[in-house]
Amino acid sequence: MNLSNVRPPKGQKKTKRRVGQGMGTGRGKYSGRGAKGQASISGFSQKRGFEGGQMPIHRRLPKRGFSNALFKTEYAVMNVGRLAQLESDSFDPATLTASGLIKNMRDGLKILGSGELTRAIHVKAHQFSKSAEEKIRKAGGTVEVIPARPEPKA
Repeated sequence: MNLSNVRPPKGQKKTKRRVGQGMGTGRGKYSGRGAKGQASISGFSQKRGFEGGQMPIHRRLPKRGFSNALFKTEYAVMNVGRLAQLESDSFDPATLTASGLIKNMRDGLKILGSGELTRAIHVKAHQFSKSAEEKIRKAGGTVEVIPARPEPKA
């Protein structure tokens, strides 16, 4: 085997169809574009969603919903089960980011209640789920809610 024998797989390379090469080819005269109309003209292209002049579906259907993306608060989340696996007994956003467990703090830290907790831990966070708060207190730990970050003044 050498480079002169290497060929692409059968059917991978298609030969481009040459249109307008005379009536005997079956692709002559109008070259597959039909007789008249805007689609027969050189340089023709339609916009996305064009439906031949009738009202397009995206304009016929009503608008729905609302996105509050500008003012939405997104929290970095951490589960109680993950905190139980760590060696320390007290956790706060600064120590978790320093250890690399939280990559992006976003608008604060929220502790969620997935997992089991068998020892007392002390947690500071911006928000807690009800189940996380219950599990931490039941294990003999403490929960401290940090106030939300102050809004930047324009």
